[in-house]
Amino acid sequence: MRYVRQRPVLPLSALAVTVALVATAVSAASATPVSNSGGCVLHSPTGAIQHVIYLQFDNTHYTRDNPNVPSDLAQWPNLLNFITGAGTLISHEHTPLISHTADDIVTSETGVYGDKHGMPISNEYNYYTPGGGTDTAGSFAYWTDPIVDYSSATGAPAGDSSPTMVDPSGGTAPAPWVTYTRAGCDFGSVASANTELENTTPDVPQVFGANSAEAKEAEDPNQQAKATADFEGLAVHCATTSAACAHSPGAVPDVLPTEPGGYHGFNALYGNKFVQPLISPSGPVRDLSGNVITDGNGNVGFPGYNGMTGTNALAYTLDMQTHGVPVTYTYLADLHESWQTGNAFGPGETGYEQQLRTENAAFGTFFTDLAAHGITKANTLFVVTADEGDHFVGGAPSPTGCDGVHVPCTYQQIGEVDANLNGLLGAQGVTTPTDVAANSAPALYVHNQPNRTDPAVRTMARTAGALTAPDLVTGKTVPLTGYLADPVEEQLLHLVTGDPKRTPSLLLFGNDDFWIGGGPSTCAGSCVSEGQGEAWNHGDVQPQITTTWLGLVGPGVARAGVDNATWSDHTDIRPTMMALLGMHDDYASDGRVLLEDLGIGPSGADRASLIELGRLYSQLNAAVGTFGLDTLRASTVALESNTPGDAEYTRIENTLRQLGVERDQLVSAIRAILTGGTGAHAASAQAQAGDLGQRASQLLGQAQQLG
Repeated sequence: MRYVRQRPVLPLSALAVTVALVATAVSAASATPVSNSGGCVLHSPTGAIQHVIYLQFDNTHYTRDNPNVPSDLAQWPNLLNFITGAGTLISHEHTPLISHTADDIVTSETGVYGDKHGMPISNEYNYYTPGGGTDTAGSFAYWTDPIVDYSSATGAPAGDSSPTMVDPSGGTAPAPWVTYTRAGCDFGSVASANTELENTTPDVPQVFGANSAEAKEAEDPNQQAKATADFEGLAVHCATTSAACAHSPGAVPDVLPTEPGGYHGFNALYGNKFVQPLISPSGPVRDLSGNVITDGNGNVGFPGYNGMTGTNALAYTLDMQTHGVPVTYTYLADLHESWQTGNAFGPGETGYEQQLRTENAAFGTFFTDLAAHGITKANTLFVVTADEGDHFVGGAPSPTGCDGVHVPCTYQQIGEVDANLNGLLGAQGVTTPTDVAANSAPALYVHNQPNRTDPAVRTMARTAGALTAPDLVTGKTVPLTGYLADPVEEQLLHLVTGDPKRTPSLLLFGNDDFWIGGGPSTCAGSCVSEGQGEAWNHGDVQPQITTTWLGLVGPGVARAGVDNATWSDHTDIRPTMMALLGMHDDYASDGRVLLEDLGIGPSGADRASLIELGRLYSQLNAAVGTFGLDTLRASTVALESNTPGDAEYTRIENTLRQLGVERDQLVSAIRAILTGGTGAHAASAQAQAGDLGQRASQLLGQAQQLG
């Protein structure tokens, strides 16, 4: 299991508003503060929000994967009815690129794309593989971890200490809990990506000290399972006024060395060993069925990321919320793979259906127990989403017409197609030394990072674009490559970070039946094989993968049921939450406030104008907005071209660079209006917005024509 983790050009009416309308849609200063446990003060416009519960699913779908089998959410009425009955479910939420567990979750947590947090091109596992000086980012690491580089040739440490969560300047990206703790609110993480300790080493020695008893346990080969149960997966980042950290012997400094505005005097609790006494003072944390939570080896504590089922993850969340931690961010594990074996299920299989029923029951208990403690939709902001919409790779189910609910489905064939990209390229005569970050959208790092125009890189791109391979699921030979990007297009898709060594020479968006990795340049037999155990592909650009859902419930949220019209993006979650909470981050978001589904903010023509401007902004800036997808099509044409002197490639790439400059300038100007940052008078704001709308429409048209 991997923890695994239409094209409208929108009109813009005159912006007859006072530009002092900020992204939070109301002035935080005008809201009535609400005190919570530990001195937590939220300035929600309604004056009612006292708790924040953020739930992030791995691979959980609102739409059907098999036309006869009800979707995941359709089989969770306890959750679905809660969202649609009391709030809004947006059915067209979108991921960044590459659409991948860690990148998607961190983007949702922060409201910025991977170029600002360092995670857009990530290997699923927790290491980096430099080949000739390049970095392939690992997915899951604590927020302040340096990268852990090992040479792909020798296996020896490579000595690179860049931050994993790198910002554009090369420092550590702003952390998502800071806004809350500065407001006096303790922030609890239940396995929420990179906000808790993800690995016993280097995380435990780093936060507790190299000579601490905790470090000795973490570094003892005989205590690895116990150290994981003790220290991974759970955290409480404390406010300076928090009694939780003040009274705990396990509290350690919460160090964020490059946080905007500084971050000093804050402490944190890490791991079940130190979090449990706070949230379950009577003894070990118990799941929603009353069982002590263990790791399966008899160790009491964190059960691992694949153990973050609703029964466990929601129990931790409930205990935090009812013991003075008013803000919680929670990860819930993938239910399309067996919680016992890790092997993939097909839609409607018996084991899959059993897990769905278990999760639905867990949500029923969760909401009932929260309400018994006075935590309800009347005083709590609930935000619920899923990282991406994975693509199922497998044969047809039987019997024909099975629906999973009444008639279980079985599958003779389940499993992605594994492809050796180096071998496929080698068969075409391309043997340039290259590291491949395996994925359905693999990143290719040519050793020593030659320029994108280097003949070897250009030959590799043309060859990769023409590759075909046998799809062992369909029995057909199919194109392996859908789209190609080099650093020019990667920049437009928010994929170029503050660590230049993470920039791929090429990014290949593949056929979504395939998991494409590296290997020898000569294959022993076929370069493709049927994978075992893995059958839900992500990382790619297909709409089934990049489209997911977002649920909002609580004071200030419209009771709209299912919203099939709004086009939202993972970067929009954070600014929308800040608007509902009357809070402000210490950095600029890449997203917008989803006013379409809120009951706060301006009204009438002013509101309509801001919504139109926001929608236009999304199509320009979102990685899978119309601008991003059109330029990706153009990039593919350029990289596959083979005209004399590479004239077509040069022409398109130069145009893409210019479009990117214009897009970034335009996005910055629109963002200033959406956040009230211009300080202009209403009349000049109206004229400026009209000009921006015209420029935006022209730019989208140019990208469409090029694509």
